[in-house]
Order: sequence, then C-alpha cells, then structure tokens
Amino acid sequence: MIPFNKPFIIGNELKYIEEAVKSGKISGDGLFTKKCNQFFESRYGFQKVLLTTSCTDALEMAAILCNIKEGDEVIVPSYTFVSSANAFALRGAKIVFVDSEANQPNICVKEIEKHITSKTKVIIPVHYAGVACDMEAIMNLAKAHHLIVVEDAAQAIDSYYTFSNGTRKPLGSIGHMAAFSFHETKNVIAGEGGLLAINDPQYNERAEIIREKGTNRSAFFRGEVNKYGWVDIGSSFLPSELISAFLYAQLEHIDQIQEKRISIWNKYYKGLKGLENSGYIQLPVIPENATNNGHMFYIVCKNYEERTGLINYLKKFDIHPVFHYLSLNKSEFFLSNNASIDIPNSDRYTDCLLRLPFFYELKEEEQTCVINHINEFYLNK
Repeated sequence: MIPFNKPFIIGNELKYIEEAVKSGKISGDGLFTKKCNQFFESRYGFQKVLLTTSCTDALEMAAILCNIKEGDEVIVPSYTFVSSANAFALRGAKIVFVDSEANQPNICVKEIEKHITSKTKVIIPVHYAGVACDMEAIMNLAKAHHLIVVEDAAQAIDSYYTFSNGTRKPLGSIGHMAAFSFHETKNVIAGEGGLLAINDPQYNERAEIIREKGTNRSAFFRGEVNKYGWVDIGSSFLPSELISAFLYAQLEHIDQIQEKRISIWNKYYKGLKGLENSGYIQLPVIPENATNNGHMFYIVCKNYEERTGLINYLKKFDIHPVFHYLSLNKSEFFLSNNASIDIPNSDRYTDCLLRLPFFYELKEEEQTCVINHINEFYLNK
C-alpha cells in the first residue's frame, strides 16, 4: 500500500522524550519548548515565538489578540481549513470569504480589495501548499486600511517570499502574527502541535497571558511580579514537553527533511509535466516571488467526475491520494447563517484538486509507481 501520509522518526525523538520524562517536568514551557522557541526565533527571525498545542490554538490566540468583537469582519479565503475561519467566528466575527487565484489556490489580492469595508479588521492569507501569497500587496492593503494581517502558515515552514525591492523574508515573519502547524502531515511533525509567531511587539505581553489561561504566570516565573492571578481571558494553549521534545528532534534535521521533500516534489513535477503539456491536468504554480518548501504535490483535474475516476483507478493499485478542502462558503454552518455566494475558483479546487502521496519515507520506486499509474489513467483513456 502507498498511503497519502506516514509519520516518521528521523533522529532523537524517542531519546528526547525519555529525557523530558526523566527531567521531572513534562508540562509546558520546559527545556525542549525553550529549545524550539530559540530555534524558530534564530533561524527565521520571528520576533517572539510561543509554541501551542496546535495551529488551531495559535489562530484562536491570534483572534483574541486582534480584539475581535461581534460584527467585526475578517477576510478569509474560502478554500482553506475550517480553523482559518472558525478561530475568528468564535470571537463573534463576520467571516467574509473571498476567492482563490485562477491558477493556484492562494487568496486573490484583487478579491480581498473588493471586500474591504469600514468593518474589516483582519486579513487571513493562507499560504497553500507552503507557497507564498502575494504578501507585499496584502501588507500594502493592510497598511492603507489599518488592518491586522495574521498569516495562516500551517503548511509554510521554511518557505520564503521576495519583495519587489529584493528583500527575502520567511513566511510567518511578514504579517503582524502567524500560525504554524506540526501535525503529522506537515514537513516537520510532532503528531499535533503548532506555534504562534508574533512580529509586532505590542502583542508580546498579552500573548503570554492568553496562552497561560489568562494569568500572568509567565511574568511571575521570570520574577517580574511577586504573585500571579487572572488578568485577562485565555485558555490552556501550552504543549507538553513530550510534543516539544519530539518536535525539537525533527528541527535538528530540518535541512535533511527539506532536501528530501523537495526532491520528491521535483520528481512528481518532472514525471507528470507531460500530462500538463498535453492539456490533461494542471500542475502546481510557484510564482517568481515565492519558494517551494516541498509541503505537498497536487494536480488539478478537469472536473469532479474525472478526479473521482482517477482516485478509484489508483485505489485498484493500493495507492491512496486524497482531495482537500471543501469550499467553506458551501459549508452547512456558513449557509445556516448566510446567503449562498458564488466563489468559482474555490469551488473548482474543491471539485478538481487531488493531493498525491507525499511523506519523508516515500520510496523512489513507490513514487515511480504513482507517477506511472497516473500517466496510464490519462494516456489509456
């Protein structure tokens, strides 16, 4: 069987978990959590890093930090995971869905601009497949309209964006805040886990409080206050040291992981390019100002029926690709409170996009098998 995903161990994951247990502290903010924080701040230049139990939690923290109130509008791509919207809906925001680009699933900047109103407070660019949204244009819009930008960088670790002046910045370091995921399907994994990157220091102190159940406990442990108590809203967003220990072992090998994943991506692209040239499928697009972090490889079929046929064909050979998001504007929850809206590109990706098996331990012969059977499906029709 060739599954869509398979979690992996690459180094000292089990050793570090054992060390954490033997240290006598496996609750949050221990040695390995601090090591992870230092890694991200040093390698990517995030102003402040707070590890969380998931990317969803990081987004929920961001929504609190944005001071979302009932009736505030938050712009979100329709083609994304529910957490991108739900984190802000929980705070009472009106979610304003906008469409993707015609040639790739990232949010369309022209559509963002059309939907900005006096009630708009936040823009959530989602870097689909780890490929950068047009962050220069988005930040310019945010500045012009006094908006907060929270990057949903769940898939975007170790990916970059280049501005028109040549400045190159890691994704997650551009917006006011950013959320990352270390779910088992991501490049570096911890089973679950995430982080909130804060790039505007005005949010630092409150972010620590929100993450510590609404208390100033972190300041107390640093000796900045002589007692701690309930000072704000918050929740328990800290990951255990077991998650952080596993994650740190992965981070030690991030360059090795990235090299392998990008080689997998390149093999898929080369092996399927002929089908795109012949007009059968659409392959991923990497804009000139973006990089490819090898997060996933997808193809876009012509229609829903063709994609279903391809899935069923590959399953005959025990190959298990998966489709991805369902347009959130078509969701039961959204339609229970809103009128139906037309978001054509998002709907097309919902019906036609297919993700291929992609994980660190994917063998070359397994990948060749996937490529050959996809070619057979189209060329033998």
